[in-house]
Amino acid sequence: MIFTMFNQLFTRLIHLPRPVKQGVMVAADLVLLGLVIWAAFAMRVGEGFSPLIVEHWWLLVVLPVLSIPIFYAVRLYNAVVRFMGPREVLAVVYAVTLSTVLFVAVVAVAQLEAVPRTTVLIYWLMGLLAIGGSRVIARAWILHSGVKQKAERAPVAIYGAGKAGVQLASSLLTTREHEPVAFLDDDPSVQGAAIRGIPVLAPEEIDTLISKDGVKQLLLAMPSAPRSRRREIVKWLEPYPVHIRTIPGMPDLVSGAARLQDIREVEIEDLLGRDAVAPNEQLLHRCIRDRVVMVTGGGGSIGSELCRQILLNEPRKLIVFEQSEIALYAIGQELRAVIRAKNLGCELVCMLGSVVHRRRVERVMAGFGVETVYHAAAYKHVPIVEENVLEGVQNNIFGTYRAAVAAERAGVKWFVLVSTDKAVRPTNVMGATKRFSELVLQALAGRSSATCYAMVRFGNVLGSSGSVVPLFREQIKAEGPVTVTHPDVTRYFMTIPEAASLVIQAGSMARGGEVFVLDMGDPVRIHDLARRMIHLSGCTVADEKAPDGDIRIEFTGLRPGEKLYEELLLGENVSRTDHPMIMRASESHLDWHALQARIERLDAACRVHDCEAAVDVLRDCVDGYASEAESSDLLRANALHSSGRNVVFLEGKAAASSH
Repeated sequence: MIFTMFNQLFTRLIHLPRPVKQGVMVAADLVLLGLVIWAAFAMRVGEGFSPLIVEHWWLLVVLPVLSIPIFYAVRLYNAVVRFMGPREVLAVVYAVTLSTVLFVAVVAVAQLEAVPRTTVLIYWLMGLLAIGGSRVIARAWILHSGVKQKAERAPVAIYGAGKAGVQLASSLLTTREHEPVAFLDDDPSVQGAAIRGIPVLAPEEIDTLISKDGVKQLLLAMPSAPRSRRREIVKWLEPYPVHIRTIPGMPDLVSGAARLQDIREVEIEDLLGRDAVAPNEQLLHRCIRDRVVMVTGGGGSIGSELCRQILLNEPRKLIVFEQSEIALYAIGQELRAVIRAKNLGCELVCMLGSVVHRRRVERVMAGFGVETVYHAAAYKHVPIVEENVLEGVQNNIFGTYRAAVAAERAGVKWFVLVSTDKAVRPTNVMGATKRFSELVLQALAGRSSATCYAMVRFGNVLGSSGSVVPLFREQIKAEGPVTVTHPDVTRYFMTIPEAASLVIQAGSMARGGEVFVLDMGDPVRIHDLARRMIHLSGCTVADEKAPDGDIRIEFTGLRPGEKLYEELLLGENVSRTDHPMIMRASESHLDWHALQARIERLDAACRVHDCEAAVDVLRDCVDGYASEAESSDLLRANALHSSGRNVVFLEGKAAASSH
C-alpha cells in the first residue's frame, strides 16, 4: 500500500512542469544538506545531539541556503535526471566540493575554533553520497518503476554492443516506446556479458529472442560500419520476421544533421550504395574552383546534385540552365540557402531555356564567360522516349550537338556529357540517342577543337525520377502489389551524390574525346531488390512458399526496348585511370564529315515528322542498335543465357508508332 501510494506520488511529480520539479529538487537539496551537516558533526563527536551541534545549529540553515546558488552556478538543476551521464556526475562533484569550500570559509570567518577540522572531510564525502545518490535513486525509480511499465513497451534487440549501441540502449530506456531486451554482437569476447543490465548474445540467438521475448524489431547500431557489412547483416536477417531499423550514419552524426536517437528505416540506398571512396580534391577543383561553371538540366536528378557539389567547390559563378520553371525555382532556392548558410562567395545565376536553342545557349555561355559545362539535360525515361522518338532525338541529340557547338564558339574550356549505360548496344530510342550524343562529342573532339569534350557513362542512380526504388517504395506503402518486369532483369546502381562526384572528377581528367566509364560494382537483380525492400518495410512477401504473406510481387513483362542486362562498354579496349572508380574506354566513332551527314538526315526526318527515317539513321550509325525483328531473334538466341557477360535481352520494338 505504501509503495503504491509513493509510486503514485512520484508519478505525479514526474509530470509536473519543469520549473516546479526544479523547485522540488532545490527543497530536497536544502533538507539533504542540513542532514549532511548534522551527520558530519554526529559522526565526528559520536553523539546525535551533542552541545557542539546545539551551539552551532545555525550552520544547518545558513550553509545549505548559501550552497544553493553554487548549485545553480554549476548548472546542477539544468540536468534532466533521467538522462544523467558523466557530465552530470561531474557537476555534482563540483557543486559539493564548492559547498565544502564554502563550509571552510564560514568556519574561518565566524572563527569557530570548536568545530573539528575532520568534520569538513566528512561533510564532503556525505554530501557527494546524499546529493549524487538522491539523483541516482530518482533516475532508477523513473526507469524501473511503474511510471514506465515494460508491458507498455515494445521489446527490441540492438545489433551492435559498441559505444553507439550502448548509448542507443540508454536513450531507449528513457522512453515509453521501446524496451531493449538484448544486444546482438559478432564479437565473442563480449558475448555473455551484460551492459546496463542488458545481455549481449550471439546473433544466432535471434530465434530465441523472437519466440520467447516477442522481439519484432531489430535496431542496427553500427554507424561507422561500411555498407558492405550492413548489407551482409541485413541479408542474413532476411529469413527472420523482424522489422529492421537503423540509426543515422557516422557522417550525419558528426555533422550534426542527425542525432543518435533518430531511429529510421533502413533505406535500400544504404545497402545498394558502395563504400565511399574519398574523392581526389585536386580533380574536384581543377575545372570548378574560381571558374564560371554551367550545368544544363540543372533541375534534374543528376543536374541538381552536380550543382550542389559544384557550389561547395567554390566556383566564381554557377549558371544553372533548365527548361522547367518549377525545377529551376526549386534548385535556385536550395542553392541560395546554401550560399547564405555557408557564406560562399559564388554568384548564382538561374537561366530558363532549352539546349535545343543554340543561339540562346551560346549567348548565355559567351555572356557569362563560361569555362566549364556539365551537360546533364536529356530525356531519360525509356518508355516515354520510345513513344516520342522525334522529341527524344531533338532534346538528346540536337540538344547535345547545339550545346557542344555553342560551347566551342563561346570559348568554353571543358564540356562534359552525362551519359548512360543504355547507350551501349541500345535496344531503345533513348539509349540510341545517348550513344549518338557521344558520337557527336567524339567527332567534335576529333577535328582539333579548342574545347575539351568528354563523356561520362554510368548506370542507374538510386532515387532519381523514374527509378524503381521510389516506385517500389510507393507500391509497398500502398500494400502492393510490387511490379517487376521480369524475374531475371538486372541493373547497375549508384547513389546520386557518388555519381555526381565521379562525373566531376572524370571530366577533370579529360584530354579530349574520351569516354569515361564509372565502376558500378556488381549488377543487382531487381526481383531481389523488390523482396529486400518489402522485408525492410517489416512486411513479408506473398508467394508459393508463403501464400499468407503481406505483399505480392507481380511480373508485368519487359517494356518496349527494355533490356534484361545492361552493359557499360562497347568493346574490351578499356584502361584504368588515376581514380580507382573511373575507367577510360577507347571506342570506335565516326569522323566529323560522316557524322554531319547523319545529322542532316536526322534533321530532315524531324522536319517532316518521319519517325521511321529517324530510327533508320540511329540504326545506321549506332553499334548494336537492333530492329524489332533483330531484337526478337536476339532474345531467342540468348534464352539460355549462362555466361558471366551482360547479354542484351529485350521485348518490344525500337521505334515508336506515334508522334
